[in-house]
Formats: sequence, structure tokens, C-alpha cells
Amino acid sequence: MVRANGAVSLRELARVVQTSEVTVRRDVRALEAEGLLDRRHGGAVLPGGFTRESGFPQKSHLATAEKTAIADLAAGLVEEGEAIVVGAGTTTQELARRLARIPGLTVVTNSLLVAQALAHANRVEVVMTGGTLRGSNYALVGSGAEQSLQGLRVSRAFLSGSGLTAERGLSTSNMLSASVDRALVQAAAEVVVLADHTKLGSDTMFQTVPTDLITRLVTDEPQAHDERSATELQALADQGVQIVVAGAGMGPVGADSHSSGRQARRDMPLPGQRRTHGGPGPQLRSAASALTDQSPGDRARVADLRRR
Repeated sequence: MVRANGAVSLRELARVVQTSEVTVRRDVRALEAEGLLDRRHGGAVLPGGFTRESGFPQKSHLATAEKTAIADLAAGLVEEGEAIVVGAGTTTQELARRLARIPGLTVVTNSLLVAQALAHANRVEVVMTGGTLRGSNYALVGSGAEQSLQGLRVSRAFLSGSGLTAERGLSTSNMLSASVDRALVQAAAEVVVLADHTKLGSDTMFQTVPTDLITRLVTDEPQAHDERSATELQALADQGVQIVVAGAGMGPVGADSHSSGRQARRDMPLPGQRRTHGGPGPQLRSAASALTDQSPGDRARVADLRRR
């Protein structure tokens, strides 16, 4: 499966071979000892995965259910009439499919896949960057893409990547992609990172977004035994990142919600000027206080606020 797809998650392996993740994890360790693959948190990649980047066909088959849940939740963060930027990636492509239902949006992107997902959305204006096409992920990169973003200002940037750690933030394996992602970040007032559990704790060559610039992380529900994910999430929260977790229970959340799925939110105060709640360090808020502070649209999208 790793040879065919470039990367695979432990969850997917356990599902395919119909065994537990504990058993799969043990077998992956044995395969790594033989030099057949490299372990990554939550999965495995071909040897040399620190610098190797999987292509779109491989990424599109990895953690598909998790990406769908993340995209559902992330779409609920977007308001009608907003101007946003959306970076390249399979998770952001899933997000774009849901953004097509939100009227009045202006979406700036360097991704052909994101633009394609929005191409027939009559009420969404799509602005593409210039640049050189990078075929492995259907993204426009290079100086042309970066120059087209100069002077741009939008409310939010939605980005994905190859790895996410509390120490370095979001990273990717390709230098050109990292450079364009940094330009997208500079154009946005807030940065929302979309990363499934396979990205947590993984580190790749080129940093795109340092942790102190990440406003919010949207991720999927960690497994109960996955202590490393929990530790990484807590470390990110300790640095002021708001952690938004897509829960396992699925169902509509309010009449005007753009997303589906139970939403488990962990809202943390942000560093510097972004901190909105008193007291040092991370601060967990009750569901009642969170709903009181939010707008009616946000209140309809929040199903649960709980501490993980």
C-alpha cells in the first residue's frame, strides 16, 4: 500500500487488513527495521520521506474520512461575503467543495483543484495567482505566484501542509510550495491550518507557517491511545493556537450551518494582540460562555465545547 500510494495511515491499514492499530503499529516497526518504509506519526511513508513528497493521487487516498470531517468543520468558520485565501492540498480541495455553497465569497488561490471545485459556484468569485504550474499537486508556484499576492489583504488563510509540530509549525517538503504558502500567510489577518492526525508530530524540510502565526488548527478526533497526538495538540494549545476538533458523531449542526458533524472546540487565548481572554497560558472556556461571546451564525455552528 505504501509503494502504491506513497503514504498510508495506521487507521487505513487497520481497516484494510481488519485488525487493530496496535497490531499494525508493531508490524510497521518491523518493516521499518528492514528498511522498507519510514514510520511517521499516525502512518508510514516510503524511505526518505523527510524530503520526499507524495503526489496528488497518493495524497488523495490518505485519511479521506478525516479530511472530509475537517473540511466540514472548517467551512463553518467562513461567513458570507468574506474574502479568503485557500492554499493547495487535498484537504483544502475538500474545503473548496463546501465553500461553493457560501454566497458572496471571494476566494484567492494558487491551486487549480481549488479553483476547479469552485468553478461552477455562481455566487463565489475566484481569483487565481500567476506562476508556474507544479504538476505533482496542481499548484501555481514561483515568483509569479508570489508577486501576484503582493498588496493583497484578506480575512483568513486556509492552508495545509506535509507536517505540523508545536516546535516548527506547519512545514512542507517542497521549497517553492513553502515560499508561496508564506506569501499567502502574509496576506491574511488570520491563519487556519487544516491538518489530519497523520500530519501531527511530523516535520518536513521547509517551514511554511511558524506556530506563533497559526490562529487556529482544525484537525480530526485523535485515537484514545494516541498519546503523541494529544501531547502535540496540547503543546500547540500552550503556544496559543485554538484547537478545533472534528468529532466522531455526525449530523447537522443548526439550520444555517455550512458544515455537518459534531463540533468539539477547544478555544485558547492567542499570543500578543490576538489574546482576547485574561490570564496567562491556555484557557478553556465553557460552552455557555463561548456561545454568549459568538455571533448568532457562530452559535448555530457550535454543537459542543469540551476539554480533551
